[in-house]
Amino acid sequence: MTRGIGKGFLGLLLAFGVLAGAPAAGDSPPLSPALAQQWVPLTPPVPAPQTAFTAVERGEDQTVETRVRLDDYAGRVVLLNVWATWCAPCVHEMPALDQLQADLADEGLLVLTLSTDRGGLNQVEPFFEDLNLKHLEIFLDPRGALARDLDVRGLPSTYLIDRDGQVVGALQGAYDWAGADAKALIRHYLAKAPTPAQQEAER
Repeated sequence: MTRGIGKGFLGLLLAFGVLAGAPAAGDSPPLSPALAQQWVPLTPPVPAPQTAFTAVERGEDQTVETRVRLDDYAGRVVLLNVWATWCAPCVHEMPALDQLQADLADEGLLVLTLSTDRGGLNQVEPFFEDLNLKHLEIFLDPRGALARDLDVRGLPSTYLIDRDGQVVGALQGAYDWAGADAKALIRHYLAKAPTPAQQEAER
């Protein structure tokens, strides 16, 4: 199975704002001037790493932690946000990510906020409660395995993954993800159906 992004590749792109290639004619996502200053498109896209991390399902009676990979969400558009509770810019943008999930979930978006806090659920769950985050699920990467394979070089770092499991772009630093320009970018990819090969793989 492909491992996805090569070591150091995406981190370097983010660090230097490198454009990986020219987008195909007519296929460029809409970018406001503000978003264009931070957004790093990947053309061609690259496969997302398939490093395992933990998804938390919280119920009234019990909490279940399950090991998952990004390909478990194939067929959906995923906004993967790598963050930590001690990161002030992460805390600042979390309510916007929560609102984005509420607004676009029905269109097929999953906002996957991946905590790198070493304290795991005991550290993250009270944070969610304090900020009254109602729409985001909890995902944990306390050992930083997926963050390393993404070559994260600063928090927060956000990656947009299309329905075929390809990283189409990334952004380092905080952003107003509930804003109209961010939604326009994401809806560009929500409007795209999975490729026939991906549709066959999901059957």
